[in-house]
Amino acid sequence: MAPRDMSRPDAVRGRTPLLAPATGAGAKGNDRFGRATEWVARAMGTPTFLIALSLFVIVWMVWNSVTPEGWRFDSADLGFTALTLALSLQASYAAPLILLAQNRQDDRDRVQIEQDRQRAERNLADTEYLAREIVALRLALAEVQERTVTRDVLRDELKALLAALDERDAERADDQEDDLSRPKES
Repeated sequence: MAPRDMSRPDAVRGRTPLLAPATGAGAKGNDRFGRATEWVARAMGTPTFLIALSLFVIVWMVWNSVTPEGWRFDSADLGFTALTLALSLQASYAAPLILLAQNRQDDRDRVQIEQDRQRAERNLADTEYLAREIVALRLALAEVQERTVTRDVLRDELKALLAALDERDAERADDQEDDLSRPKES
């Protein structure tokens, strides 16, 4: 007996997961049988099937009530025993087939729910990313507006500094002229 992989919970239980892909020669046959059970279950739930079954029962009962005694194969005196057995046999096979089809549908629903959950997580992550980007754009826009105000203030300050420098240069020029006009003492 091969050792079990204890890291996988399904290996500990000795079962394969419900959604595990089937492998081997029986996998294709199981899938074919599953599709056939779904087809039967879908067919049994249609109005066509119900009407056909009703017509079959009516024809059976009329045939075994009206035809000559030698042609009858089910007696109305015994409550149509063969018809009852045939319908019981049909019902005994229909119930498990319907359950098998429901199990397959449950598996598909589980897979779909998981895909929907993953899609919702991706959408949430995308939405959060976009929200962060919008906040970053708003901050950048506020910074640009702040820079515009700052540029205007800087322009005014630079103009004031240039005016002050011009005044200082003018004073220095006056001082140099005064120095040149005074006689030098040596």
